[in-house]
Amino acid sequence: MSTIQIIQGRSLREKTIDSGNVIETIAGNVILKENNSIFTCDSAVLYGNDSNIVEAFGNVHINQDDTIDTYSQYLRYVGINHMAYLQKEVKLTDKKGTLYTQTLQYDLKSNIGIYSNGGKVINGKTVLTSDEGTYYADTKDVYFKNDVHLVDPNYDIVTDSLLYNTQTQLATFITGTHIKSKNGGDVYTTSGTYDLKGGKAFFGNRSIIKDSSRIYVADNSAYDEKTGIAQLEGNAIIRDSLNGYTILGNQVYLNKKTNTFLATQKPVLIFKGDGDDSTFIAADTLFSGITKADSTLQDSSTIIDTLKQTVVIKTTSDSSVRYFQAFHHVRIFNDSLQAVCDSMYYTSADSTFRLYKRPLLFANHSQISGDTMHLYIKNKKANRLYVFYNGMIIDKDNDLMYNQISGRTINGYFKNGQLDYVRVKGSPAQSVYYPQNNDSAYIGMNRSKGDVIDIYFVKKELNKVKFINDVDGVLFPMKQIPADQKYLKGFLWQDDKRPKNKLELFE
Repeated sequence: MSTIQIIQGRSLREKTIDSGNVIETIAGNVILKENNSIFTCDSAVLYGNDSNIVEAFGNVHINQDDTIDTYSQYLRYVGINHMAYLQKEVKLTDKKGTLYTQTLQYDLKSNIGIYSNGGKVINGKTVLTSDEGTYYADTKDVYFKNDVHLVDPNYDIVTDSLLYNTQTQLATFITGTHIKSKNGGDVYTTSGTYDLKGGKAFFGNRSIIKDSSRIYVADNSAYDEKTGIAQLEGNAIIRDSLNGYTILGNQVYLNKKTNTFLATQKPVLIFKGDGDDSTFIAADTLFSGITKADSTLQDSSTIIDTLKQTVVIKTTSDSSVRYFQAFHHVRIFNDSLQAVCDSMYYTSADSTFRLYKRPLLFANHSQISGDTMHLYIKNKKANRLYVFYNGMIIDKDNDLMYNQISGRTINGYFKNGQLDYVRVKGSPAQSVYYPQNNDSAYIGMNRSKGDVIDIYFVKKELNKVKFINDVDGVLFPMKQIPADQKYLKGFLWQDDKRPKNKLELFE
């Protein structure tokens, strides 16, 4: 057992008490030493028994190896186990952080301090308070328990338990924690770390992150404040309540500075409709960003699609417009229509879906194809369809009869989200149509062509076909239809590619 040495004191007295034990009292600028620890105080009492106990009073200071300093107004030190019990205005500092409390149990051998009646740690601009805490001076770790509150210039954190390192300024979350950003965001987590100095955070266990308009949820989330880049992994969800869309994917990358995100690994984009009538979009990759509108130039930006065609978004005032892009194996499902294509572009500037490279659109019994399609949305429902180059409409009557119209361009109009009227233009436009009499009996097959063909739908069914200008055609009786006349050039019924329900998009 080490011995406590008296280095200095203005007055020293010895007194023998019961059982022959001797105590020493020292007063005035007292300095004591044990190994590499220096004790100073106004006055002290040394108990010369086997416990090697010291009581110190007034302006107590313990210095260990010139690295750790502890202060208080009262100290009881038990040398046999190197344990210090400090009370009243206690302060412990390791040149990185400073602990303030009213009572502290401090082990000088292991350099571990414990408080149980409230304490505060100040580390630069960061302040942490709790009811209980354990301070590990060697590793610079502090374990806070019960009513933990961390405040720094950027965040306000409330939790029940928290591990914090005063050197690295790394906070580790191990129980339910609420992190409130001074910029208005919130994080709810039970597991994770936040580097207050480097501005990097990691959250696990499906933590919830909120900002002004969005909610982010994932199995694991990481964020770098300096770059603004965040990564969500494992069943990730981004829900934007302001703009009415949701993104799902197993991996999502976000850049908060540019307000963009990239979703991969079975991503799905959901546009919220009225009631349960939402639009679901799946693809290999989904990307979304913001384009700036310039009122002086009267257009926002130029987008180059996969066919090298230019899309210019017109606007009449300065604004920011969000756009979405989907790449490869695009599938779209809505209760009233479905579509597939290789790539898609959608912008909120004109509420238009642009479908590129072998697009197919399905509405009721009809299939529409072409080189490129534009689907215009109004009040969250399909309003108009424009197909240009090699457009074709196939309406299935039964497995043996398909009504077909082809042309250079197709303009379709919707009513209450259902296909109502279509105009096909071509050089010429062509059709194969099976007309019916008043008793709904087929009277033959009409194969015709003209400059313009109008198609009318009633109650979701093809009702009438009308030809305009330079009409030329022939009506074949049902039993005299030539096999080589039943299909227009390019006919291909592709119902197997049609999404049958929204659940398919998540597979």
